[in-house]
Formats: sequence, structure tokens, C-alpha cells
Amino acid sequence: MTRRAFSAIVALALSACAAGAQTSVKEIAARVELHPIQSLTIPDKQFLTGDPRGREVTIAGEFRIAQGTGRLPAVILMHGSSGVGANIEPWVHRFNAMGISTFVIDGFTGRGLTTVGTNQALLGRLNLIVDIYRALDIVAHHSRVDPDRIALMGFSRGGQAALYASLERFHKMWNKSGARFAGYVAFYPDCATTYLEDENVADRPIRIFHGVPDDYNPIVTCRGYVERLRKSGRDVVLTEYPNAQHAFDSPLLAGQMIAAANSQTVRNCRIREAEPGLLVNTATQVQGRVRRARSARRGRRGSDAGRLCGGVGSIPAGTQIELSTGGRSFGSRSLSKRRGERRGRDFSLP
Repeated sequence: MTRRAFSAIVALALSACAAGAQTSVKEIAARVELHPIQSLTIPDKQFLTGDPRGREVTIAGEFRIAQGTGRLPAVILMHGSSGVGANIEPWVHRFNAMGISTFVIDGFTGRGLTTVGTNQALLGRLNLIVDIYRALDIVAHHSRVDPDRIALMGFSRGGQAALYASLERFHKMWNKSGARFAGYVAFYPDCATTYLEDENVADRPIRIFHGVPDDYNPIVTCRGYVERLRKSGRDVVLTEYPNAQHAFDSPLLAGQMIAAANSQTVRNCRIREAEPGLLVNTATQVQGRVRRARSARRGRRGSDAGRLCGGVGSIPAGTQIELSTGGRSFGSRSLSKRRGERRGRDFSLP
């Protein structure tokens, strides 16, 4: 898949979203397959050090083969903190209508999870990258898929996973498929963590779509990361929507203003990997994992990032630390948001 073709596919899907495309026969998959995915549940420290010792888990993927013949292009989709939600299905139908097959990963159900939004510590963020590479192994070797035309798309927590799955370091440690993604698409990801060698990304297009008013995963950290990547000569583009809140592609949130109480975010944090596997809050220099971290609003456990940042706030003085060995919608012009966040309308494509 050429860079121009990849960009054209993303542009077509987005334009269909803005236009409010209606259901058509072309959106119907010629075949649907459910695939078990053998993956791992491991702490982020183990992921960052390439340590494969962890709890084996079987998660699932829904593969919808688009109408057409021969080997078709495909998109692997990775959900966010609420699991496979309402925003995924419209993307699937739009891609299928374009003759592109889709593989939707469910990284939660097989782990006994429904959502991690209010307790991000339930699953290390980087686990989703392992899931992505395991799914790539399945899709790339399928007889109806062109292995050179597989793109990755993720949303929020899954957008973060899709973005950082482009790192060559992670690819070398965890991608055993023998295949490469043709491009990486991240919607409203969290870019608050600076990993070692994170400017050494795949020589593939990286496209990020983010809302300027997003107060769950603020866009400012993605701007900084994109600027670093551009200075390194990488093919990366950040598209900013001036009126779009978090999760702006969900069709169920069109025209709504929702405060997602109790959801955890690292919006007040900057995290740096000081050495392989060691994450540090750059403001407090706290290392490792926070136990019973308290946010500015109420006590809660944090995620792997939250363990360093205390949920929605920064780590307060006196917090006990333990060293860790493990952490659009097609058919709507919607904007949305989570956690003190708002969802609204007035969405426009630049």
C-alpha cells in the first residue's frame, strides 16, 4: 500500500463520516469469522524490557471479509477503555463498503473486563500492543488478506496503542508475525509518556486525529510528540478539530454534553521512561507504582500511568510508593468526551 493510497483511504472514510453516509449493500461483509487470539497479560515494565513471562490469555477478534475477490486490504481496529463500543461499528461498515476487510480486537472480554475507565490499573496500557501484534499475525497470514496492505487504527487507549505500536523497539521485541503495518491511525490518543527511542518509528505513514478541546487526553502532548517525529524526518500528520471533544466519532453521543465522572486520566502528568522499564513522573521524579494514589478529587488507584500520576491529578506529597515489576461516526457529525469532559456538536472537517 503506497503512502498516497493509505492517505486516500483515510480521507475517504473521514469524508463519509462527515457526509453522514447511509447503510448500503456494499457495507455487508461477504463473510464473518471469529478468531481466538493467544495473547499475554503482563505489567508494562515487562513489556518495556521484552520479558514474555506473563499470564497467557485468549482474547477474540471479529474478522469481516469485504465483498470482492482475491487478497484484500484490511484494517485492524483497537478499542479504548470502554471496550468495543458504538464508534467501532460505523468504521467497520464504512471500510467494508470500500472493499476493505476489518479485524476488530476485543482485548477485554477474554480478560474478564468490561471497562477500565474508572480503574486503569486493571490492565497495563501496553498490553494492547501485544494484542495488536498477535492479531497482525492472524490477519497477515489469512488467505483473503494482502499482507502488504494492512493498516492499524485505534481509539483513545487503543489510539495510544496504535500510535506506539509504530515504535521499532516494540516491533523488534513483540512483533513475531513477520509482517508490517502499512500505516498507523490514532484517534484522540494519550501522548503523555515519552518512551526510550520513541522517535525511531516505522517508515510508514502515521496519522493522528484529535480534538482541540479534548480534556481527557489533551492534544498538547501529541503536538509535542509529532513535532519531535517531524524533526526526525518521519511521515506523521496531526489533524486537529477545533470543536471536537474526546471520542468525537461515537454516533451515540451526537449533540450531547456528558461529564464522565470517576474516569481516570493522566492529563496532568508527564511521564518519561528513564531506563528500560522504569517510568518516572517528570514533575515529581517519582518512580514505579503508586499504591492507593489520591487524585485531586477523590482516592482511587491509578493505571500504569495513573500509578505515577494518581488518577486525574498529580501525586500528592506523602504518597506511598512500591517498586513495580508490573500497568466519527459514519452518519453523524458528533463530538464527544469523557471525564469532566464534554460531548457536543459543531464538527467539521478541515
